[in-house]
Amino acid sequence: MSVESLIQLNSIERTFTLGDSKVHALRDVNLAILPGEYIAVMGPSGSGKSTLLNLIGLLDRADAGAYNLEGRDVTTLDQNELAKVRSERIGFIFQSFHLVPRLTAAANIELPLTLSGIPAAERNKRVVQALKEYGLTDRAQHRPNELSGGQRQRVAIARATVQRPAVLLADEPTGNLDRVTGEEVIRLLEALNAQGMTLIVVTHDPVLGARARRQIRMEDGSIVSDVTQAS
Repeated sequence: MSVESLIQLNSIERTFTLGDSKVHALRDVNLAILPGEYIAVMGPSGSGKSTLLNLIGLLDRADAGAYNLEGRDVTTLDQNELAKVRSERIGFIFQSFHLVPRLTAAANIELPLTLSGIPAAERNKRVVQALKEYGLTDRAQHRPNELSGGQRQRVAIARATVQRPAVLLADEPTGNLDRVTGEEVIRLLEALNAQGMTLIVVTHDPVLGARARRQIRMEDGSIVSDVTQAS
């Protein structure tokens, strides 16, 4: 494996059983991702985009093939080791935000720090900084149902990045937002990428996909094109 690669997938296969039939969600996927890349993964529904994202994010395991993250073969890790890597090195942003309804904005952001056992003083410092960076200081004690869609997604981004992960995975991050709010969210993600964070966005939106420096298109579980735009 190239030492420069942040992520290296070799001959990845993933099959799901639905009733008495098998669905090949990923077929012989080979992919190398360098640190700091900005990638859009596109393709029709059922093409394998979200399955690929879940596999990269260690939410799912391949049936065959190898996955190296930061030079480490993560296919050999047990559930506890996977959870630790997922918590510390990978950030997730979802279309439906996935915030904990009963927790305030500040507590949602703090959650991954608490789960990682980070001391309270350091947690508080990082949460205060994140609230400030994302313009949420005056919303710190509001629960998700008291926030706008854009504010909820900003809380989700703050939560996803408060651990300073190596890679940020965004699955249709603007899907539940209006155009103006969606534009604001994408600019936030692109600013994180400009600071060196690897950004992988799954999207149906060709306009959003075109903003990425590298576009990967999937069909029927396979990568059918992989194009990097000239800088």
